[in-house]
Amino acid sequence: MIKTGPKNCILDVSGLRVGQSHDAGVKTGVTVILPDMPTRASVDVRGGGPGTREIMALSDGGLIDRVHGIVLSGGSVYGLGAADGVTAWLGAQGTGYAPGPAPIPVSPIVPSAILFDNANGGDKAWGPQPPFRALGVTACEATGRPVAQGAAGAGYGAMAGIYPGGIGTASEIVKFPGGDFTVGAIIAANPVGSPYLPGTDCPHAWIYETDGEFGGARPPADYVLQQAEDTKLALLAAREVAGSSAAGQSTVIGCVAVSAGLSQSNLRRIAIMAQDGLALAVQPSHTPLDGDTIFALGISEFGVDPFDVSPVTLSLIGEAAARTVARALTRGVLAAR
Repeated sequence: MIKTGPKNCILDVSGLRVGQSHDAGVKTGVTVILPDMPTRASVDVRGGGPGTREIMALSDGGLIDRVHGIVLSGGSVYGLGAADGVTAWLGAQGTGYAPGPAPIPVSPIVPSAILFDNANGGDKAWGPQPPFRALGVTACEATGRPVAQGAAGAGYGAMAGIYPGGIGTASEIVKFPGGDFTVGAIIAANPVGSPYLPGTDCPHAWIYETDGEFGGARPPADYVLQQAEDTKLALLAAREVAGSSAAGQSTVIGCVAVSAGLSQSNLRRIAIMAQDGLALAVQPSHTPLDGDTIFALGISEFGVDPFDVSPVTLSLIGEAAARTVARALTRGVLAAR
């Protein structure tokens, strides 16, 4: 049985803040994840059309081993500008690497990923000033509020195939004899694939439902797997938008966090395993049309030196991360619908 944290939210991993903002006219938004102190991070990219910023800074063994924030944004390539606003906001707070004495400014490290929501009918005639930098600042200012799900933040203008997409969050407590780890996830669901079993309103991830969070949907007793006509329709819609080459027209982006100051190599494995949660919740996933990107954060309340857990422990944490991603994605889609 899956045991969740008290909020069933990424904020069950203490030491994190989440802020969200959106523009209803443009039909897009931004989600920021801000650790209370610089934290180790890694990333895994599986989709064929990703849009990212600063992810090479997360390479194991590089100069930079901590980040000051993670940004998830709509707006495709324009949405990468949200990280400009977050970086400026953090810098104004004095948060970032300090390469020297004043007046040398601090340098916040803010990796980010974007999803494509530019064909959702919103007003995208923003000219030379896209709204994303301002949305990034507003999201930072909104930290401390409860994490809204569905049409909120980076999931505000998202679609899940032919269905409304959205942002979702979930958590799971992984119990060990020596203590517990909490795993949390926040996912902006905008896949080209379908989150539902073909021909039903039952999520693919129904088997992982906890405490009725999916509304109790189950496959019909006599259910036989069918061809996914809804996925075919979504693929055709993507082709209509961008001709025969529609790479990057969808994408699931998100972040998982673990309540332990794990090493960057451990976090890399957790990010890889967390990506499997997309395949548990969406079919098909990791397609050439998606840009699926998952960040992983290791949060220590005490600023301890990074450590590695055993391969068995790491496997169990990664397994929980995959389930938590699947549940967060499904919760976001259901909340939007």
